[in-house]
Amino acid sequence: MTSSPTVAFALGFGLLTALTPCVYPMIPITLAIFGAKGVGRRRAAALASSYVAGIAVLFGALGTTFGLLGKAFGAYLGNPWVVVPLALFFVAMALSMFGAFELALPQGLQARLSRVGGRGFGGAFLMGLVAGLIAAPCTGPPLAGLLAYISTTHDAAFGFVLCAVYGLGVGLPFLLLAAFSMSLPRSGAWMESVKSVFGVVLLTAALYYLKNVAPPLERFTSRELRFAGLMAALVVAGLLLGAVHLTFHGKAFERARKATGVALAVIGLFGLTNYVLTPKGSVELAWLRDEPAAVADARAAGRPLLVDFMASWCLPCKELELKVFSRPDVAEALQRFTLLRVDLTHEDDDPALPLVKKKYGAETLPAIRLVGPDGALLGKTDEYMEPEAFLRLLNSPGGT
Repeated sequence: MTSSPTVAFALGFGLLTALTPCVYPMIPITLAIFGAKGVGRRRAAALASSYVAGIAVLFGALGTTFGLLGKAFGAYLGNPWVVVPLALFFVAMALSMFGAFELALPQGLQARLSRVGGRGFGGAFLMGLVAGLIAAPCTGPPLAGLLAYISTTHDAAFGFVLCAVYGLGVGLPFLLLAAFSMSLPRSGAWMESVKSVFGVVLLTAALYYLKNVAPPLERFTSRELRFAGLMAALVVAGLLLGAVHLTFHGKAFERARKATGVALAVIGLFGLTNYVLTPKGSVELAWLRDEPAAVADARAAGRPLLVDFMASWCLPCKELELKVFSRPDVAEALQRFTLLRVDLTHEDDDPALPLVKKKYGAETLPAIRLVGPDGALLGKTDEYMEPEAFLRLLNSPGGT
């Protein structure tokens, strides 16, 4: 389910991380340590590539791990006992970005890791492997947000790609400086502004996960373009007030301005996220919610049954709703089916849901089943499909 916008976002996220105080000032020093200074551009670029490859492998391995864990973790994202601590964790990560405290490895471990690697390609690769850990005060919070997102996709390969691309973004300045002998702008207060950007994004992520257990947050959206305009205006107002460029370490008035700016920017960004994830199609599909009633309807009408297993925390499910089901040609093709939607957001609250999952073999999300009036399985998918591929599934001999 790899999508270009998501990968581009991960690359940008990584590049912003490289511009934070934990990474940026160390770029020239790191290049000198593994020998990318005072050599030809080709060798310098190759050494820097080895370093960046180490970063990408480390973060990619983490992404793979969380993609695999997500298969077990995702089902709990509708449980307040899981979601609320997760949201509080995001808030804590945001506070660290705003300077309330600093994440750091124990001094002894940090000193030991800083000695890993050395000159040459192997040394550069090993230095890259530990670089993300050493820079944990700045890489930790944004990486935590990315890993939480990956856990909702249940896709280990996608997790590797996304985190490896994030690592590439972190290493991009190293590559540019080594390959083109570029001079970097001076370190300064602007790097704290970069951390504030992460703080705003992480607070927005906290609200995003809380809406799984807080219906008012889920309903904070609209299909109307003016809603998006209002949310964008809130973001702009927040930035102008000082959400990014002011600091919480200044005088009381400055702190109050920044806090207000952060609040407005977070509300606006959260609203824009909800707007983007709200289907805009004009066709309202008639989804049934009761499985026995849907089966009886399909049998009586002599038409196939389409079962859509979904949950509010399932991002691929939202993609299907947003990009596929809302398409007029797909909606028209769906008219031939009795439509059943099985909501697994609060699976533990309904003892019938595990039985329905077992009946249709829906072990992961998303899961769509095409079933004949006689109960025979006609087709299935357990992953996001582009509209054209989904139409082919619907129009296949089994789906007609």
